[in-house]
Amino acid sequence: MPTMTLRLAIIAAGLLVVMSSTAYAVPIVTSIGGSTPASIQTTVDAFRAALGNPNNANSPGPLTSGRREINWDGVGAPTDGTAAVTPFTVFQNTRGATFTTPGSGLTQTPISGGTVDIAPGLGGLQGSLAGINATYAGIFTTFSPNRLFAPLDSNITDGTFSIPGTNGAVVATLSGFGAVFTDVDLANTTSIQFFDAGNTSLGTFFVPPGVSPAGASIPTLSFLGVTFTTERIARVRITTGNSSLGPNDGGAVDVVVMDDFLYSEPQVVPEPTTLLLLGTGLLGLGVWRSRRRSV
Repeated sequence: MPTMTLRLAIIAAGLLVVMSSTAYAVPIVTSIGGSTPASIQTTVDAFRAALGNPNNANSPGPLTSGRREINWDGVGAPTDGTAAVTPFTVFQNTRGATFTTPGSGLTQTPISGGTVDIAPGLGGLQGSLAGINATYAGIFTTFSPNRLFAPLDSNITDGTFSIPGTNGAVVATLSGFGAVFTDVDLANTTSIQFFDAGNTSLGTFFVPPGVSPAGASIPTLSFLGVTFTTERIARVRITTGNSSLGPNDGGAVDVVVMDDFLYSEPQVVPEPTTLLLLGTGLLGLGVWRSRRRSV
């Protein structure tokens, strides 16, 4: 039998190994392609249950359980869009989520109509997705009316997380994240990539194409959500289709935008030295006990 000092040293060494090890993600994937909100509702609700109850809405954290949701419909007039900006910080303080894009900005936007210019960098008034391209009025639909979320001049959206109520100052991680998409036509194109606090990829997961009734040509909806058993999500990268907004959708061009986001309650990231101090303390305790016995 190893001595107490040796046992504690082994534990301390093990903790240090855990700190430096590469993340080995164990994902649980929830996904579906459909056409109407009802066709994906059961799957979305199952992911909600996996994240945990209640929906904490705008409650300040830190909270130990529950989830957060963003449906893009409750800020400002729901029939108007918002001017595209990056970073997009509308929900940074209230729900602990900050979004950026390498494009010109991110917008909450109706499919058609709207009196606010969502693309101020373009000439004229683009009050909606259909204001950018008139054909978009027929290819997109909403899961929760009336607005969608989209990057301009890019098809990339990055998300990072913080404790709600801290204005982004306290970095946080998640156990799960999911999103609703509209007009996913091509397989293995639209995706969510997950990263841990060390910026190690936990995997890239593809959103299934939407499914229309046989013979019908109608807008579609898709959902993808991923939870991890032990790993923590610090950042997500969402790739929507293979083109930014602008060109006609169809053939090899897949233009996709987003609706509801759902994610677990953001939790405080442990200080990098926490495990090191614990391991050092255990080892020191073992040395002290050993010396005490030898006196």
